[in-house]
Amino acid sequence: MKTFYTAKSTAHGGRVGTVKSDDGKIDMNLSVPKEMNGDGGDGTNPEQLFASAYSACYGSALQSIAEKKNLDLGDFSVTGSVSIGKTDEGDFQLSVVLDSYLPGVDVETGEELVNKAHEVCPFSRATRDNIDVTLNLLLDE
Repeated sequence: MKTFYTAKSTAHGGRVGTVKSDDGKIDMNLSVPKEMNGDGGDGTNPEQLFASAYSACYGSALQSIAEKKNLDLGDFSVTGSVSIGKTDEGDFQLSVVLDSYLPGVDVETGEELVNKAHEVCPFSRATRDNIDVTLNLLLDE
């Protein structure tokens, strides 16, 4: 692999600590949500960070596929929902839902874009066959 960029971030104290990138652009407190028996403090959590990163990366993949087809996605968005739970064996497991809003795109084109983006997105490739990822296409009525 030819590397274009490497991001580096350090977490201190696990889920109740801090996370900071080496360039200082991310410098955040971490808190455990109440739903996970935490204090629900004002910090973020790994699932929110992953949802943000995955939705941004997947959105860029959508945009790239659309540009290759000479399509303008307009004011599109991707909302990533990352859930954490336990398997039947008691292991922690993630699942992801990616809701892609593609205004002005017909269903057939939208489905093609959503599926192709999932093939090429680096986050999708990294998680393939490891976690459940649900792709939803949201259209204007």
